[in-house]
Amino acid sequence: MKEIEKQLLAYIKNYKKVMIPLSELEARVPGDVSYRQFAEAVHSLEQGGFLARVQSHGENGKTPSLAYTYRIKKKALWQTLHDEIQRFQLTVHPVLKLGAYLSLPEEVWQQDRPYIEKIDAYLKTYGLPSEDVPAPERAYELVGDEKWIVEGNGKEVLERIQLWERLKIIPVADPLMLAVNPNAFQHEPHFHLIVENKTTYQALQPVLSDTFFTSLIYGAGNKIISSIIHLEAQLHLEGQAHRLYYFGDVDLEGISIWYRLHQKTRAEPALPFYRALLQKPFFPGKETQRRQNEALTAFMAYFSEAEQHHLREMLAQGGYYPQEALTTFQVRHIWRNASWTAD
Repeated sequence: MKEIEKQLLAYIKNYKKVMIPLSELEARVPGDVSYRQFAEAVHSLEQGGFLARVQSHGENGKTPSLAYTYRIKKKALWQTLHDEIQRFQLTVHPVLKLGAYLSLPEEVWQQDRPYIEKIDAYLKTYGLPSEDVPAPERAYELVGDEKWIVEGNGKEVLERIQLWERLKIIPVADPLMLAVNPNAFQHEPHFHLIVENKTTYQALQPVLSDTFFTSLIYGAGNKIISSIIHLEAQLHLEGQAHRLYYFGDVDLEGISIWYRLHQKTRAEPALPFYRALLQKPFFPGKETQRRQNEALTAFMAYFSEAEQHHLREMLAQGGYYPQEALTTFQVRHIWRNASWTAD
């Protein structure tokens, strides 16, 4: 296929309308292309079944003659792309799955294909990896660009070709921010308290050694969802038993953070803190937060019927409890004296 024809074909594949004026096609070719070269490219696309003349709109009368308007044969264009993808599928490593591209725009396929070729070459040489490595290291091995996964669209590509879970990639996450209690390192299970906000963390950190908790963790809002993977490695407690408690703001966002953490690594609501909050008047101002029913149902299950009723009423009125509603004295007293059982 000649270069002019390739340019026109690429353009009409992404053209949104079914009918395209001849002038639109002419505008797609460089100025040094002769009319005859342009006309031959259009005729070739007609013969390939990609364009059809709209006879009722007339022709330009030049030699060779072209129609003023063409109908784009979308089905033929898609079939060409599908044939290309299916032929390519037969040549790549069998773990590579390209079916997702059959329903995606061609530009996505064209953007991803060079990376897929590099990944295919890696797999044919080394096979699937057996050890977990950080995302930048794996990205460099696969495509020669250490930033491809973390800063580029590498994760999306690997998910499209169904390889993300099989390449043993350790996501890049901020280190876990925590304080440790050396006195608790000899006992299992290891108890860990995660608090959402910095104020509560700073209030509790001085009394950590008065508890049997191994660590106090600053969740920093949503950051805890990714950074929690570092817990065992940072404490050098791999393979040991752990029990996690979470204390955050009692609003829809705070409950959602807890639920996503709970799904990733079982973390129980730190009920003594939450129950102390429920004894206080709630604050207004959270009327616009998005409700996530699954998270709310899971959170409510830890509370009594009376407490659930109170929480529903509070949330229905757009209310919330910030962690800071408990004073430094209160949170320290609760942590020291509440029953934190390992049942």
